[in-house]
Amino acid sequence: MFNNSSKGETDSHGGGMNVNASNFVKHPPDYLRRIDQIAKTAANSGNQTATANSEGYSKTHFRCDSLEAPGMVIKPHTGGDVRWDAINMVSKGAALNLSHFQLLKRLGYGDIGSVYLVELRGTDTYFAMKVMDKVSLASRNKVLRAQTEREILGLLDHPFLPTLYSYFETDKFYCLVMEFCSGGNLHSLRQKQPYKYFTEEAARFYASEVLLALEYLHMLGIVYRDLKPENLLIRDEGHIMLSDFDLSLRCSVSPTLVKSSSVNVNGSSNSGSNGSNGGGSGGILDDESAVHGCMQPSNFLPRILPSKKNRKSKSDFGLFVGGSLPELMAEPTNVRSMSFVGTHEYLAPEIIQGEGHGSAVDWWTFGIFLYELLHGTTPFKGSGNRATLFNVVEQPLRFPEAPQASLAARDLIRGLLVKEPQKRIAYRRGATEIKQHPFFDGVNWALVRSAMPPHVPEPVDFSQFARKKGGGGVQEEKKPVAAGNSSPSTGGDPNYVDFEYF
Repeated sequence: MFNNSSKGETDSHGGGMNVNASNFVKHPPDYLRRIDQIAKTAANSGNQTATANSEGYSKTHFRCDSLEAPGMVIKPHTGGDVRWDAINMVSKGAALNLSHFQLLKRLGYGDIGSVYLVELRGTDTYFAMKVMDKVSLASRNKVLRAQTEREILGLLDHPFLPTLYSYFETDKFYCLVMEFCSGGNLHSLRQKQPYKYFTEEAARFYASEVLLALEYLHMLGIVYRDLKPENLLIRDEGHIMLSDFDLSLRCSVSPTLVKSSSVNVNGSSNSGSNGSNGGGSGGILDDESAVHGCMQPSNFLPRILPSKKNRKSKSDFGLFVGGSLPELMAEPTNVRSMSFVGTHEYLAPEIIQGEGHGSAVDWWTFGIFLYELLHGTTPFKGSGNRATLFNVVEQPLRFPEAPQASLAARDLIRGLLVKEPQKRIAYRRGATEIKQHPFFDGVNWALVRSAMPPHVPEPVDFSQFARKKGGGGVQEEKKPVAAGNSSPSTGGDPNYVDFEYF
Protein backbone atom coordinates (compact mmCIF):
# COMPACT_ATOMS: atom_id res chain seq x y z
CA MET A 1 0.00 0.00 0.00
CA PHE A 2 1.17 3.49 -0.75
CA ASN A 3 1.76 5.94 2.04
CA ASN A 4 1.49 9.31 0.34
CA SER A 5 2.38 11.29 3.46
CA SER A 6 5.64 9.60 4.45
CA LYS A 7 7.87 11.76 6.65
CA GLY A 8 11.62 12.01 6.81
CA GLU A 9 12.26 10.79 3.26
CA THR A 10 13.85 13.25 0.87
CA ASP A 11 11.98 11.81 -2.09
CA SER A 12 8.98 9.96 -0.67
CA HIS A 13 6.15 10.90 -3.03
CA GLY A 14 4.24 7.68 -3.07
CA GLY A 15 6.03 5.99 -0.19
CA GLY A 16 6.74 2.29 0.09
CA MET A 17 4.80 -0.91 0.52
CA ASN A 18 4.08 -2.50 3.87
CA VAL A 19 4.59 -6.18 4.69
CA ASN A 20 3.70 -8.30 7.69
CA ALA A 21 6.73 -7.43 9.79
CA SER A 22 6.52 -10.25 12.35
CA ASN A 23 6.16 -13.04 9.81
CA PHE A 24 8.76 -11.39 7.61
CA VAL A 25 11.38 -11.38 10.40
CA LYS A 26 10.58 -14.83 11.81
CA HIS A 27 10.20 -16.61 8.47
CA PRO A 28 12.14 -14.82 5.75
CA PRO A 29 11.82 -16.29 2.25
CA ASP A 30 14.60 -18.57 1.02
CA TYR A 31 15.90 -15.98 -1.44
CA LEU A 32 16.39 -13.42 1.37
CA ARG A 33 18.32 -15.95 3.45
CA ARG A 34 20.46 -16.65 0.39
CA ILE A 35 21.12 -12.92 -0.09
CA ASP A 36 22.07 -12.56 3.58
CA GLN A 37 24.63 -15.33 3.12
CA ILE A 38 25.99 -13.72 -0.07
CA ALA A 39 26.37 -10.40 1.72
CA LYS A 40 28.11 -12.03 4.68
CA THR A 41 30.51 -13.97 2.47
CA ALA A 42 31.26 -10.96 0.29
CA ALA A 43 31.90 -8.74 3.30
CA ASN A 44 34.36 -11.27 4.72
CA SER A 45 36.20 -11.64 1.41
CA GLY A 46 36.33 -7.94 0.62
CA ASN A 47 34.26 -8.11 -2.58
CA GLN A 48 31.36 -6.00 -1.33
CA THR A 49 31.09 -2.25 -1.16
CA ALA A 50 28.26 -0.29 0.41
CA THR A 51 27.88 3.43 0.00
CA ALA A 52 25.10 5.85 0.83
CA ASN A 53 23.57 8.29 -1.58
CA SER A 54 21.84 11.56 -0.79
CA GLU A 55 18.59 9.79 0.12
CA GLY A 56 20.27 7.93 2.96
CA TYR A 57 19.63 4.38 1.73
CA SER A 58 22.53 2.22 0.74
CA LYS A 59 23.48 0.62 -2.51
CA THR A 60 25.42 -2.64 -2.42
CA HIS A 61 27.69 -3.68 -5.26
CA PHE A 62 29.35 -7.06 -5.66
CA ARG A 63 32.27 -7.81 -7.91
CA CYS A 64 30.99 -8.33 -11.44
CA ASP A 65 31.88 -10.92 -14.04
CA SER A 66 35.31 -11.02 -15.60
CA LEU A 67 35.65 -9.45 -19.02
CA GLU A 68 38.01 -10.45 -21.76
CA ALA A 69 37.99 -7.90 -24.54
CA PRO A 70 40.36 -6.40 -27.09
CA GLY A 71 42.24 -3.22 -26.29
CA MET A 72 40.68 0.20 -26.14
CA VAL A 73 39.48 1.68 -29.43
CA ILE A 74 38.53 5.36 -29.46
CA LYS A 75 35.79 6.08 -32.01
CA PRO A 76 34.36 9.60 -31.78
CA HIS A 77 30.72 9.65 -32.88
CA THR A 78 30.78 13.27 -34.01
CA GLY A 79 33.09 15.51 -35.95
CA GLY A 80 34.19 18.89 -34.68
CA ASP A 81 34.63 17.80 -31.05
CA VAL A 82 36.84 20.48 -29.50
CA ARG A 83 38.14 17.96 -26.98
CA TRP A 84 39.58 15.77 -29.72
CA ASP A 85 40.99 18.85 -31.42
CA ALA A 86 42.75 19.85 -28.20
CA ILE A 87 44.09 16.34 -27.60
CA ASN A 88 45.42 16.08 -31.16
CA MET A 89 47.06 19.49 -30.86
CA VAL A 90 48.84 18.60 -27.61
CA SER A 91 49.73 14.98 -28.28
CA LYS A 92 50.85 15.36 -31.92
CA GLY A 93 50.29 11.66 -32.39
CA ALA A 94 52.06 10.58 -29.19
CA ALA A 95 50.39 9.05 -26.16
CA LEU A 96 49.16 11.37 -23.42
CA ASN A 97 50.29 10.98 -19.82
CA LEU A 98 49.52 12.50 -16.45
CA SER A 99 51.91 15.40 -16.99
CA HIS A 100 49.72 16.70 -19.82
CA PHE A 101 46.90 17.47 -17.37
CA GLN A 102 46.48 20.02 -14.59
CA LEU A 103 44.34 18.66 -11.75
CA LEU A 104 41.98 21.41 -10.59
CA LYS A 105 39.83 19.73 -7.97
CA ARG A 106 38.43 16.42 -6.89
CA LEU A 107 34.81 16.02 -7.93
CA GLY A 108 34.18 12.91 -5.88
CA TYR A 109 35.32 9.42 -5.05
CA GLY A 110 33.85 5.96 -5.18
CA ASP A 111 34.69 2.35 -4.55
CA ILE A 112 37.40 1.96 -7.18
CA GLY A 113 38.69 5.48 -7.74
CA SER A 114 38.44 9.24 -7.52
CA VAL A 115 37.30 11.64 -10.24
CA TYR A 116 39.07 14.95 -10.82
CA LEU A 117 38.23 17.97 -12.88
CA VAL A 118 41.32 18.45 -15.05
CA GLU A 119 42.53 20.84 -17.71
CA LEU A 120 44.56 19.70 -20.69
CA ARG A 121 47.54 22.02 -20.29
CA GLY A 122 47.70 24.93 -22.69
CA THR A 123 44.26 24.39 -24.22
CA ASP A 124 41.56 25.72 -21.85
CA THR A 125 39.84 22.37 -22.43
CA TYR A 126 38.42 20.49 -19.45
CA PHE A 127 37.83 16.81 -18.77
CA ALA A 128 36.85 14.46 -15.97
CA MET A 129 39.69 12.11 -15.08
CA LYS A 130 39.03 8.95 -13.12
CA VAL A 131 42.11 7.91 -11.16
CA MET A 132 42.40 4.42 -9.67
CA ASP A 133 45.15 3.35 -7.29
CA LYS A 134 46.74 0.08 -8.45
CA VAL A 135 47.75 -1.16 -5.01
CA SER A 136 44.32 -0.40 -3.55
CA LEU A 137 42.53 -2.19 -6.40
CA ALA A 138 44.72 -5.26 -6.06
CA SER A 139 44.48 -5.45 -2.27
CA ARG A 140 40.67 -5.24 -2.38
CA ASN A 141 40.21 -7.58 -5.33
CA LYS A 142 38.78 -4.80 -7.55
CA VAL A 143 41.09 -5.04 -10.56
CA LEU A 144 38.46 -6.83 -12.66
CA ARG A 145 35.92 -4.08 -12.01
CA ALA A 146 38.37 -1.45 -13.21
CA GLN A 147 39.20 -3.59 -16.24
CA THR A 148 35.50 -4.02 -16.99
CA GLU A 149 34.87 -0.30 -17.10
CA ARG A 150 37.96 0.53 -19.15
CA GLU A 151 37.23 -2.10 -21.80
CA ILE A 152 33.57 -1.16 -22.16
CA LEU A 153 34.34 2.56 -22.35
CA GLY A 154 36.80 1.80 -25.13
CA LEU A 155 34.04 0.19 -27.19
CA LEU A 156 31.44 2.94 -26.92
CA ASP A 157 30.61 5.36 -29.72
CA HIS A 158 27.22 6.92 -29.00
CA PRO A 159 25.92 10.43 -28.22
CA PHE A 160 24.32 9.38 -24.91
CA LEU A 161 27.27 7.34 -23.65
CA PRO A 162 30.74 8.41 -22.47
CA THR A 163 33.64 8.94 -24.83
CA LEU A 164 36.95 7.65 -23.51
CA TYR A 165 39.34 10.32 -24.77
CA SER A 166 42.45 8.77 -23.30
CA TYR A 167 43.62 5.94 -21.08
CA PHE A 168 47.06 5.71 -19.53
CA GLU A 169 48.76 4.44 -16.42
CA THR A 170 51.64 5.40 -14.18
CA ASP A 171 53.56 3.29 -11.71
CA LYS A 172 50.80 3.90 -9.16
CA PHE A 173 47.61 4.80 -11.03
CA TYR A 174 45.25 3.87 -13.84
CA CYS A 175 43.72 6.98 -15.45
CA LEU A 176 40.59 7.33 -17.62
CA VAL A 177 39.97 10.67 -19.34
CA MET A 178 36.29 11.37 -20.11
CA GLU A 179 33.88 14.22 -20.69
CA PHE A 180 33.15 16.55 -17.79
CA CYS A 181 29.38 16.94 -17.34
CA SER A 182 28.63 20.22 -15.60
CA GLY A 183 24.94 19.54 -14.86
CA GLY A 184 25.31 16.93 -12.11
CA ASN A 185 23.09 13.85 -12.20
CA LEU A 186 19.42 13.24 -12.92
CA HIS A 187 18.64 12.27 -9.32
CA SER A 188 19.87 15.64 -8.14
CA LEU A 189 17.87 17.39 -10.87
CA ARG A 190 14.71 15.46 -9.92
CA GLN A 191 15.08 16.57 -6.32
CA LYS A 192 14.95 20.19 -7.50
CA GLN A 193 11.65 19.75 -9.36
CA PRO A 194 8.33 20.89 -7.87
CA TYR A 195 7.14 17.95 -5.74
CA LYS A 196 10.37 16.15 -6.75
CA TYR A 197 9.09 14.46 -9.87
CA PHE A 198 9.24 15.33 -13.57
CA THR A 199 6.43 16.25 -15.91
CA GLU A 200 5.50 13.50 -18.33
CA GLU A 201 7.01 15.46 -21.20
CA ALA A 202 10.34 15.76 -19.40
CA ALA A 203 10.25 12.10 -18.33
CA ARG A 204 9.63 11.05 -21.94
CA PHE A 205 12.62 13.11 -23.08
CA TYR A 206 15.04 11.52 -20.61
CA ALA A 207 13.55 8.04 -21.06
CA SER A 208 13.92 8.23 -24.85
CA GLU A 209 17.62 9.08 -24.57
CA VAL A 210 18.20 6.30 -22.04
CA LEU A 211 16.33 3.85 -24.27
CA LEU A 212 18.61 4.62 -27.22
CA ALA A 213 21.67 4.19 -25.00
CA LEU A 214 20.44 0.80 -23.74
CA GLU A 215 19.58 -0.27 -27.28
CA TYR A 216 23.11 0.50 -28.40
CA LEU A 217 24.65 -1.31 -25.42
CA HIS A 218 22.58 -4.41 -26.11
CA MET A 219 23.70 -4.32 -29.74
CA LEU A 220 27.26 -4.53 -28.45
CA GLY A 221 26.29 -7.42 -26.18
CA ILE A 222 26.55 -5.29 -23.03
CA VAL A 223 23.96 -5.72 -20.27
CA TYR A 224 24.18 -2.54 -18.21
CA ARG A 225 22.60 -3.77 -14.92
CA ASP A 226 22.87 -0.50 -12.97
CA LEU A 227 20.35 1.96 -14.42
CA LYS A 228 19.17 4.64 -11.97
CA PRO A 229 18.96 8.45 -12.00
CA GLU A 230 22.22 8.77 -10.07
CA ASN A 231 24.08 7.21 -13.01
CA LEU A 232 22.70 9.66 -15.56
CA LEU A 233 24.85 12.78 -15.90
CA ILE A 234 23.59 16.00 -17.45
CA ARG A 235 25.80 17.42 -20.18
CA ASP A 236 26.40 21.12 -20.75
CA GLU A 237 23.63 21.29 -23.37
CA GLY A 238 21.12 19.35 -21.23
CA HIS A 239 21.29 15.91 -22.85
CA ILE A 240 22.19 12.88 -20.76
CA MET A 241 25.25 10.67 -20.51
CA LEU A 242 24.93 7.21 -19.00
CA SER A 243 27.88 6.49 -16.71
CA ASP A 244 29.26 3.75 -14.45
CA PHE A 245 30.00 0.49 -16.27
CA ASP A 246 31.92 -1.53 -13.70
CA LEU A 247 28.87 -3.72 -12.98
CA SER A 248 28.07 -4.37 -16.64
CA LEU A 249 28.11 -7.81 -18.25
CA ARG A 250 29.34 -8.59 -21.75
CA CYS A 251 28.11 -11.40 -23.95
CA SER A 252 27.67 -12.38 -27.60
CA VAL A 253 24.81 -11.04 -29.70
CA SER A 254 23.70 -11.45 -33.32
CA PRO A 255 21.63 -8.49 -34.59
CA THR A 256 18.96 -9.64 -37.05
CA LEU A 257 16.57 -7.93 -39.45
CA VAL A 258 12.96 -9.08 -39.16
CA LYS A 259 9.85 -8.19 -41.10
CA SER A 260 7.50 -5.74 -39.46
CA SER A 261 4.15 -4.23 -40.28
CA SER A 262 4.22 -1.64 -37.53
CA VAL A 263 7.04 0.72 -38.51
CA ASN A 264 6.40 3.13 -41.35
CA VAL A 265 9.06 4.48 -43.65
CA ASN A 266 8.75 7.89 -41.98
CA GLY A 267 9.68 6.35 -38.62
CA SER A 268 6.31 6.60 -36.84
CA SER A 269 4.45 3.60 -35.47
CA ASN A 270 1.09 2.32 -36.62
CA SER A 271 0.36 0.43 -33.47
CA GLY A 272 1.68 0.40 -29.95
CA SER A 273 2.75 -2.44 -27.76
CA ASN A 274 0.11 -4.15 -25.71
CA GLY A 275 2.51 -5.20 -23.01
CA SER A 276 3.03 -8.73 -24.29
CA ASN A 277 6.32 -10.54 -24.27
CA GLY A 278 7.12 -9.24 -27.70
CA GLY A 279 7.93 -12.06 -30.04
CA GLY A 280 6.89 -9.93 -32.98
CA SER A 281 4.36 -10.78 -35.66
CA GLY A 282 6.82 -10.80 -38.53
CA GLY A 283 9.04 -13.71 -39.46
CA ILE A 284 12.81 -13.65 -39.59
CA LEU A 285 14.27 -12.85 -42.98
CA ASP A 286 16.30 -15.51 -44.77
CA ASP A 287 19.86 -16.12 -43.56
CA GLU A 288 21.40 -14.04 -46.34
CA SER A 289 19.44 -11.02 -45.12
CA ALA A 290 20.37 -11.48 -41.46
CA VAL A 291 22.78 -8.96 -40.04
CA HIS A 292 25.65 -10.21 -37.90
CA GLY A 293 28.00 -8.13 -35.79
CA CYS A 294 27.40 -4.77 -34.20
CA MET A 295 25.41 -2.11 -36.03
CA GLN A 296 24.40 1.46 -35.40
CA PRO A 297 21.20 2.02 -33.38
CA SER A 298 17.94 1.31 -35.16
CA ASN A 299 16.81 4.92 -34.82
CA PHE A 300 18.82 5.35 -38.02
CA LEU A 301 17.53 3.75 -41.23
CA PRO A 302 19.44 0.55 -42.08
CA ARG A 303 21.81 1.03 -44.99
CA ILE A 304 19.85 -1.24 -47.31
CA LEU A 305 18.40 1.44 -49.58
CA PRO A 306 19.84 2.03 -53.06
CA SER A 307 21.26 5.36 -54.13
CA LYS A 308 18.76 8.10 -54.97
CA LYS A 309 19.19 7.82 -58.73
CA ASN A 310 18.48 4.07 -58.69
CA ARG A 311 15.93 4.06 -55.90
CA LYS A 312 12.54 2.51 -56.61
CA SER A 313 9.31 3.87 -55.27
CA LYS A 314 8.27 2.68 -51.82
CA SER A 315 5.50 0.54 -53.25
CA ASP A 316 7.93 -1.23 -55.60
CA PHE A 317 10.59 -1.97 -53.00
CA GLY A 318 10.52 -5.70 -52.33
CA LEU A 319 11.57 -5.62 -48.69
CA PHE A 320 8.61 -3.52 -47.59
CA VAL A 321 5.35 -5.03 -46.47
CA GLY A 322 2.50 -2.54 -46.29
CA GLY A 323 4.94 0.37 -46.54
CA SER A 324 7.08 -0.68 -43.58
CA LEU A 325 10.78 -1.13 -43.00
CA PRO A 326 12.29 -4.31 -41.57
CA GLU A 327 13.16 -4.04 -37.88
CA LEU A 328 16.61 -4.50 -36.44
CA MET A 329 16.57 -6.77 -33.40
CA ALA A 330 19.74 -7.06 -31.32
CA GLU A 331 18.78 -8.40 -27.92
CA PRO A 332 21.29 -10.68 -26.13
CA THR A 333 18.59 -13.05 -24.84
CA ASN A 334 20.85 -16.07 -24.34
CA VAL A 335 23.15 -14.58 -21.71
CA ARG A 336 22.81 -15.85 -18.14
CA SER A 337 24.60 -14.54 -15.08
CA MET A 338 24.27 -15.61 -11.46
CA SER A 339 25.90 -12.46 -10.06
CA PHE A 340 24.04 -10.41 -7.46
CA VAL A 341 24.62 -6.83 -8.58
CA GLY A 342 22.72 -3.57 -8.55
CA THR A 343 20.84 -1.23 -6.23
CA HIS A 344 18.13 -2.65 -3.96
CA GLU A 345 15.18 -0.63 -5.27
CA TYR A 346 16.14 -1.36 -8.88
CA LEU A 347 16.97 -5.07 -8.60
CA ALA A 348 14.94 -7.34 -10.87
CA PRO A 349 13.11 -10.31 -9.29
CA GLU A 350 15.26 -12.85 -11.14
CA ILE A 351 18.42 -11.35 -9.61
CA ILE A 352 16.98 -11.44 -6.10
CA GLN A 353 15.78 -15.03 -6.49
CA GLY A 354 19.11 -16.20 -7.88
CA GLU A 355 17.54 -17.76 -10.96
CA GLY A 356 20.11 -16.39 -13.37
CA HIS A 357 19.48 -13.23 -15.34
CA GLY A 358 20.08 -11.74 -18.77
CA SER A 359 19.37 -8.58 -20.72
CA ALA A 360 15.76 -8.43 -19.47
CA VAL A 361 17.04 -6.96 -16.20
CA ASP A 362 17.77 -3.73 -18.08
CA TRP A 363 14.11 -3.48 -19.14
CA TRP A 364 12.97 -4.05 -15.55
CA THR A 365 15.25 -1.25 -14.34
CA PHE A 366 14.02 0.93 -17.21
CA GLY A 367 10.49 0.47 -15.84
CA ILE A 368 11.60 1.37 -12.31
CA PHE A 369 13.47 4.36 -13.72
CA LEU A 370 10.42 5.66 -15.62
CA TYR A 371 8.21 5.15 -12.55
CA GLU A 372 10.62 7.16 -10.39
CA LEU A 373 10.79 10.02 -12.89
CA LEU A 374 6.99 10.28 -12.96
CA HIS A 375 6.23 9.66 -9.26
CA GLY A 376 9.31 10.75 -7.33
CA THR A 377 9.87 7.36 -5.74
CA THR A 378 10.40 3.74 -6.74
CA PRO A 379 7.39 1.37 -6.76
CA PHE A 380 8.61 -1.34 -4.37
CA LYS A 381 10.44 0.73 -1.77
CA GLY A 382 10.00 -0.73 1.70
CA SER A 383 10.98 0.28 5.22
CA GLY A 384 14.43 -1.24 4.70
CA ASN A 385 16.50 -3.09 2.14
CA ARG A 386 15.13 -6.54 3.03
CA ALA A 387 11.56 -5.29 2.90
CA THR A 388 12.29 -3.71 -0.48
CA LEU A 389 13.62 -7.00 -1.87
CA PHE A 390 10.55 -8.82 -0.53
CA ASN A 391 8.26 -6.27 -2.18
CA VAL A 392 10.02 -6.64 -5.53
CA VAL A 393 9.43 -10.39 -5.57
CA GLU A 394 6.11 -10.74 -3.76
CA GLN A 395 4.09 -7.53 -4.05
CA PRO A 396 2.08 -6.42 -7.11
CA LEU A 397 2.78 -3.17 -8.89
CA ARG A 398 0.61 -0.28 -7.71
CA PHE A 399 0.37 3.34 -8.74
CA PRO A 400 -0.30 6.23 -6.34
CA GLU A 401 -3.42 8.34 -6.69
CA ALA A 402 -1.22 11.39 -7.15
CA PRO A 403 0.67 12.25 -9.19
CA GLN A 404 -1.34 10.35 -11.76
CA ALA A 405 0.53 9.25 -14.86
CA SER A 406 -1.18 8.86 -18.22
CA LEU A 407 -2.73 5.57 -19.29
CA ALA A 408 0.05 5.08 -21.83
CA ALA A 409 2.76 5.62 -19.21
CA ARG A 410 1.15 3.20 -16.78
CA ASP A 411 0.67 0.61 -19.53
CA LEU A 412 4.34 0.78 -20.49
CA ILE A 413 5.49 0.55 -16.87
CA ARG A 414 3.23 -2.48 -16.31
CA GLY A 415 4.72 -4.18 -19.36
CA LEU A 416 8.26 -3.50 -18.16
CA LEU A 417 7.66 -4.53 -14.54
CA VAL A 418 6.38 -8.03 -15.26
CA LYS A 419 8.06 -10.28 -12.71
CA GLU A 420 8.62 -13.17 -15.15
CA PRO A 421 11.39 -11.96 -17.49
CA GLN A 422 10.16 -14.08 -20.41
CA LYS A 423 6.83 -12.21 -20.34
CA ARG A 424 8.39 -8.78 -19.99
CA ILE A 425 7.98 -6.30 -22.81
CA ALA A 426 11.16 -6.11 -24.96
CA TYR A 427 12.32 -9.56 -23.78
CA ARG A 428 12.96 -10.67 -27.36
CA ARG A 429 12.51 -7.61 -29.56
CA GLY A 430 14.37 -5.26 -27.26
CA ALA A 431 14.16 -1.50 -27.59
CA THR A 432 12.33 -1.78 -30.92
CA GLU A 433 9.20 -2.91 -29.11
CA ILE A 434 9.39 -0.18 -26.48
CA LYS A 435 9.91 2.53 -29.10
CA GLN A 436 6.60 1.52 -30.72
CA HIS A 437 4.65 1.90 -27.47
CA PRO A 438 2.04 4.71 -27.40
CA PHE A 439 3.93 6.42 -24.57
CA PHE A 440 6.57 7.40 -27.13
CA ASP A 441 4.13 8.51 -29.84
CA GLY A 442 5.44 11.65 -31.47
CA VAL A 443 9.10 10.94 -30.69
CA ASN A 444 11.26 11.27 -33.78
CA TRP A 445 13.90 8.70 -32.92
CA ALA A 446 16.30 9.86 -35.62
CA LEU A 447 16.29 13.39 -34.19
CA VAL A 448 16.21 12.79 -30.44
CA ARG A 449 19.64 14.31 -30.12
CA SER A 450 18.35 17.53 -31.70
CA ALA A 451 15.37 17.89 -29.34
CA MET A 452 15.34 20.74 -26.82
CA PRO A 453 16.13 19.40 -23.31
CA PRO A 454 13.76 20.27 -20.44
CA HIS A 455 16.68 21.69 -18.45
CA VAL A 456 19.96 23.27 -19.56
CA PRO A 457 22.60 23.73 -16.82
CA GLU A 458 24.12 27.11 -16.10
CA PRO A 459 27.56 27.50 -17.74
CA VAL A 460 30.51 26.73 -15.47
CA ASP A 461 32.93 29.55 -14.74
CA PHE A 462 36.25 27.74 -14.98
CA SER A 463 38.16 30.87 -14.01
CA GLN A 464 37.36 30.08 -10.37
CA PHE A 465 39.85 27.21 -10.60
CA ALA A 466 42.71 29.35 -11.93
CA ARG A 467 44.21 29.74 -8.46
CA LYS A 468 44.76 25.99 -8.26
CA LYS A 469 47.00 25.91 -11.31
CA GLY A 470 50.61 25.12 -10.62
CA GLY A 471 50.13 23.03 -7.52
CA GLY A 472 48.64 19.85 -6.22
CA GLY A 473 48.53 16.32 -7.50
CA VAL A 474 46.51 13.17 -7.21
CA GLN A 475 47.82 12.32 -3.75
CA GLU A 476 47.93 15.89 -2.48
CA GLU A 477 44.24 16.63 -3.10
CA LYS A 478 42.99 15.73 0.37
CA LYS A 479 39.57 17.35 0.48
CA PRO A 480 37.06 17.58 -2.36
CA VAL A 481 35.58 20.99 -3.07
CA ALA A 482 31.79 20.89 -3.10
CA ALA A 483 30.39 21.78 -6.54
CA GLY A 484 27.08 20.06 -7.05
CA ASN A 485 25.28 17.20 -5.44
CA SER A 486 26.83 16.65 -2.03
CA SER A 487 26.19 13.43 -0.17
CA PRO A 488 27.93 11.68 2.69
CA SER A 489 29.73 8.44 1.96
CA THR A 490 29.51 5.66 4.51
CA GLY A 491 32.57 5.88 6.70
CA GLY A 492 34.14 8.48 4.42
CA ASP A 493 34.61 12.17 3.87
CA PRO A 494 31.44 14.14 4.81
CA ASN A 495 32.24 16.55 1.98
CA TYR A 496 31.98 13.77 -0.58
CA VAL A 497 30.42 14.96 -3.83
CA ASP A 498 28.45 12.12 -5.39
CA PHE A 499 29.24 12.78 -9.04
CA GLU A 500 28.58 9.15 -10.01
CA TYR A 501 31.35 8.42 -12.47
CA PHE A 502 31.84 5.16 -10.60
